[in-house]
Amino acid sequence: MKTLIGDFHIHTLLSPCAEIEMTPHHIVMQAAEYGVQLLAVTDHNASANAVAAVQAGERYGVKVFPGMEVECREEAHIVALFDNLKQLRRWQKIVDFSMRGLKNIPERFGAQFVVDDDDNFVAEEERMLLGPLQLSAQEVVRKVNEIGGLCLAAHIDRPAYSLLMQLGFIPPDMGLFGVEISRNSLAELTQLKLKRLASDLPYVTNSDAHRMLEFLEGPKNRITIEEATVAELKLALAGKAGRSWLPGYFISDLKY
Repeated sequence: MKTLIGDFHIHTLLSPCAEIEMTPHHIVMQAAEYGVQLLAVTDHNASANAVAAVQAGERYGVKVFPGMEVECREEAHIVALFDNLKQLRRWQKIVDFSMRGLKNIPERFGAQFVVDDDDNFVAEEERMLLGPLQLSAQEVVRKVNEIGGLCLAAHIDRPAYSLLMQLGFIPPDMGLFGVEISRNSLAELTQLKLKRLASDLPYVTNSDAHRMLEFLEGPKNRITIEEATVAELKLALAGKAGRSWLPGYFISDLKY
């Protein structure tokens, strides 16, 4: 077993709301410098920068889970994580088919850039990535699980884009493996006011970073697993077989 620090909700400059500094290479380089061994790149309804992030992770010794922050039909966000790029490509095809076909307006929403693992410009995504898919939350979770991924309900404590706030409760049979508490509501980790409404699912804390300072100062997770796989993350979230998941951890908590 090994204990690792992970952040599973990070945006690159492919997300229109992220800063230009959020390149895959820069994110992974900073993670390696500050002792974050597990990452997930989760852009809005898109995954074109996941390849660069995985490649950068291999260079720096950081495990990058390719992922996505999906906006379902109910206008709530769900974080989807996968073991490999092949699974993510399968999921991206489903997302592409379910998008509404709108064109992005960079001047209003922000530009959406694809880069390689050395930060070289590759392309600008012209489709509007923000906005709901035609898939329901139940369909998103079911399809991700079928591919072999893992779903977390994003920032359930927020008034907007929260699955809990949109539905009023999270059904226990939805197939989620955890629920995310945002950096603004860390007191919920001990108060547990939302726990019953969230079907007693385990809490996770990620930075949801759109700029580098948010990544460096945002909450992480302290995870004990045997290897860096989605299957192991599921065991850690469930607290099974000696695995564990401790939310509310910060880079400043690391002992150098």
